[in-house]
Amino acid sequence: MKLKHFLLIGILTLGSFVNAQEVKKNAIEVTGVAEMEVEPDEIIFSIGIKADNKNDLADNEKKMFDILKSAGVKNEDIKFKSMYQNIYSKTAKFSKNYQFKANAKSNISKIFEDLNQKWVSSLNISEVKNTKIADFRKAVKINALKAAKEKADYLLESMGKKTGNAIEIVEIEDYTSDMVMPVAYKGRMSNVKMEMADASADISFDNIENIKLKYSIKTRYEIL
Repeated sequence: MKLKHFLLIGILTLGSFVNAQEVKKNAIEVTGVAEMEVEPDEIIFSIGIKADNKNDLADNEKKMFDILKSAGVKNEDIKFKSMYQNIYSKTAKFSKNYQFKANAKSNISKIFEDLNQKWVSSLNISEVKNTKIADFRKAVKINALKAAKEKADYLLESMGKKTGNAIEIVEIEDYTSDMVMPVAYKGRMSNVKMEMADASADISFDNIENIKLKYSIKTRYEIL
């Protein structure tokens, strides 16, 4: 009985192996690629302010809030990050660092112009983003899968065959990001005082490089 049992298991195992080999033999593997460029709609800035004493620092802080508000930045989009006191410095003993968010409705040129102040120690771009990046990611992945199916269809059609059910789908992330920091743009906008020296500079969302999304989907289909 044991011998028959083992023989039965061996036959079933061999049958499964043959079936697996047949599936692999009667299948086509293709890769679909899709790309998309997305326009940024949000910039995250880092700003540092300084003063000789706490009272002046509070005044400069209020000026900063007023400037950002007048340029279309909401109070809830301004976040305190850190505070520093330098007891060894004769001037600018106190400093604060903030982060604020500007969208397409914000007047970025006005922000840079009005913050060109002695009490502003730094103004830098931290992130460039798109608020709907998750939706765009999905769209690119779907398009990559469609491209893979289309490739399988025309390749098999040329052989007089048809595409069957999908056996395997593997996502390959070539390059994608929900934020981007264009080097050229960062270099031009990294310091407000340097930028103000160039009166012809156009500081706007139009000058920001698009966020690039690219996905590859590897698929395996049955051959009919």
